[in-house]
Amino acid sequence: MVSATARVLAGSALCMALAACTLGPDFVRPQAQLPAQWQGTAVSAGALADDGQWWQGFDDPILATLATRALQANLDIQLAANRVQQSRAARGVSAAERWPGVSATASGVRARNSEVGLNDPSGNAGRDDYGLFQAGIGLSWELDLWGRVRRQVEAADARVQISGEDAHAVQTVVLAETARNYLQLRATRQLRVITADNLRIARDIAHLTQARQRQGVASTLQVASAAAQVAALEARLVPLQHRDAQLRNALALLLAQPPHALDATLEGQRMDWPALPPMAAGVPGELAARRPDIRRAEAALHAATASIGVAKASFLPRITLNGDAGFQARQLDDLDGWDAHRFSIGPSISLPIFQGGRLKANLALSRLQQQQAAVQFQRTVLQAWHQVDDAIDSYAAEQQRGERLALAVTESDRALGAAQRQYRAGVVDMLDVLTTQRIALDNQAALADSQAAAAIARVELYRALGGGW
Repeated sequence: MVSATARVLAGSALCMALAACTLGPDFVRPQAQLPAQWQGTAVSAGALADDGQWWQGFDDPILATLATRALQANLDIQLAANRVQQSRAARGVSAAERWPGVSATASGVRARNSEVGLNDPSGNAGRDDYGLFQAGIGLSWELDLWGRVRRQVEAADARVQISGEDAHAVQTVVLAETARNYLQLRATRQLRVITADNLRIARDIAHLTQARQRQGVASTLQVASAAAQVAALEARLVPLQHRDAQLRNALALLLAQPPHALDATLEGQRMDWPALPPMAAGVPGELAARRPDIRRAEAALHAATASIGVAKASFLPRITLNGDAGFQARQLDDLDGWDAHRFSIGPSISLPIFQGGRLKANLALSRLQQQQAAVQFQRTVLQAWHQVDDAIDSYAAEQQRGERLALAVTESDRALGAAQRQYRAGVVDMLDVLTTQRIALDNQAALADSQAAAAIARVELYRALGGGW
């Protein structure tokens, strides 16, 4: 009898499950409206190497080491990875509702009922104690006829993707900041070297001017001007040293290290600027669609779309198949006999009749959230378009600026050398030498800044395209 009943109910449940539908709109992946390519002639996505380790293109072993260590040790990356695991665990909670819940129970009590109350299991009108011992297995399974659970799992899958893209974005930011700080450190140290070289020249000029004053050739004005130039260059070194310490500590923080922990590692970095990795003639717009913020916005739209189905299913009945089988006896010794067996099986139906408008408001909220997610996706794509375009323009502009400054440095160095020789020969005034030196120093500093800015612009282009190609 029991197995026959179970077969009937199980068959009915299977038929209902097969006839089940999924409410709510199905997610349709939106298309990111991006240009076919940026800059120059079209290049297919397959023509560009998808290199996640874009920092290797700078040909700097220290930068490569810092990037690798940042990926392993950075605390923000670890937190993001933990949030991914949390979202997967939450997805497991949602997915568990697709399966029956089975539980085992056992209880034993000794009690006495009221003489004037409900029926007394002791059979003696409440005048005697009685025992009640039970053991059994219970089952409960919601038949997901309207797709409520399926839509919940679909939304949970999308939220897992959201957390994954957030983690990707954190990695991109950390790597970009690591490269930016390191490149700025290189530029700062290069400027320190340039300033120190000019300081040596200024001190040589000051000593020569003092010697000429003792010979009655140089004036007090010339001596004071030379001394002022020395003091001005010494003053320039102080903020550069402070900036150096700040950048070293910023890198240590990114690698989850205490202050000054990387000082030894950063002592031997190169001062020259190698040629930057070549830029593709055209950057396909489809590459930007890999950006984590665009993929995150797409996943958020997916989750919001699935939530509409969950809200719609809440208007319809919930049908749950319940079962319970076990043993029950008034004496513990009788609990293992067949006469003590019991069972119950059958569906239960819950239908919302009046909720005070809560269900309608929840459905309206879900639809509005989907509309918001759709607009947010469009906004994210447009913002990405602008960022990539700006990054390409910035990179190209810095390359052109660097070319002109390199020429300016070459010519100003020639002019400074000529002025020094002519001053020693007594042909030009010392003020001409100081003026020429200031121009040379400004050009050298501007070139160092431009080289760093071009490298950083390259980093920002990698970042704008979602972490390289």
